Amino acid sequence: MEKKYKITVDGREYSVTVEDLSEGSSLLYPDQGSMNIPAPRPTTAALAPVPAASPAVTSAGPAAAGDVASTLGGVVDAIAVSLGQAVKAGDTVAIVEAMKMKTPMIARVSGKVTNIAVKAGDPVEPGQVLLTIS
Repeated sequence: MEKKYKITVDGREYSVTVEDLSEGSSLLYPDQGSMNIPAPRPTTAALAPVPAASPAVTSAGPAAAGDVASTLGGVVDAIAVSLGQAVKAGDTVAIVEAMKMKTPMIARVSGKVTNIAVKAGDPVEPGQVLLTIS
């Protein structure tokens, strides 16, 4: 069903026609079950084992107890510590940005920063070691 309206925008008058789609719900939504698509069958290639990659890049956790690894892929926004600085477990030591979200990287152990492997602006992968605390 169409309805005609007269509207004024910035002092100018317009005549518009609006179609009401609420009466014909089938125009808005497909019939129930009509969008079901069968799942693709896996091929033998999809079932083949995936070779292991380098643990420094793909590992979910740090390589050593004092390593602080990135928990996500992104870009290093800031390194919040300097070489030789004493840190406590729970301190923010770096910030990684991914999709405009800044995520703090937290020290899991207390000690001194003995190695900084990245700098601000460097791209990082999940599990990549950012710095080491001994």
